[in-house]
Amino acid sequence: MAERERNDSLVIIPTYNEKENIEAIIRAVTGLEKGFDVLVIDDGSPDGTAAIVKRLMQTELEGRLFLIQREGKLGLGTAYIRGFEWAIAEGYDYIFEMDADFSHAPADLPRLYAACHDEGFDVSIGSRYVTGVNVVNWPMGRVLMSYFASKYVRTVLGIELHDTTAGFVCYRRRVLETIDLEKIRFKGYAFQIEMKYSALCLGFKVKEVPVIFVNRELGTSKMSGGIFSEALFGVVRLRLSKIKGRQ
Repeated sequence: MAERERNDSLVIIPTYNEKENIEAIIRAVTGLEKGFDVLVIDDGSPDGTAAIVKRLMQTELEGRLFLIQREGKLGLGTAYIRGFEWAIAEGYDYIFEMDADFSHAPADLPRLYAACHDEGFDVSIGSRYVTGVNVVNWPMGRVLMSYFASKYVRTVLGIELHDTTAGFVCYRRRVLETIDLEKIRFKGYAFQIEMKYSALCLGFKVKEVPVIFVNRELGTSKMSGGIFSEALFGVVRLRLSKIKGRQ
């Protein structure tokens, strides 16, 4: 049998205890008319998330679905960096970040792809705030925290992005090859800020694509106060590094 031609796009989905969502999100992504492959990076989920992925890898998704298993919770940032390195080695041209819980709509993936592939941007961001506040079913306190956190980041870093903490992103391959991934400092919430800031500092063109963010219905949120604190103080360190010429 001839080897299937690989898609040009890879969606990276980090997981920890996502058994309620993982099969549905994989099928939703791979079922889109535009071809997307999927890489799941599982941090030792005790609920059997990885076993579900392994089963799906033996179906018609063989060659389109991939799995990296890690021992224990090592952080969102390190999961994505591991995925970026794998995607570059495998030759993907468009590399996506996406959550497993349907807070990011799979139907929006082609819009992020088009911004890079058709419009020539280097990074496209699924933005909750570029056209107002497009968040569904979040507690008001969390909406306000997220919205004003992004405003705080914009002010401290001096950038124009409205949704600096967004986790729904498409990178052209050359962006991830240019950023020194080994020097990315942050592992949690601030990882998303640092990646966008690094791309902007390197002169890459970034577009915010408006999306509607829907709070998860199944499973448990991984957000914590410690993650938020990392972002709060981390942006000051990022700005100081830039001023000192180390960014």
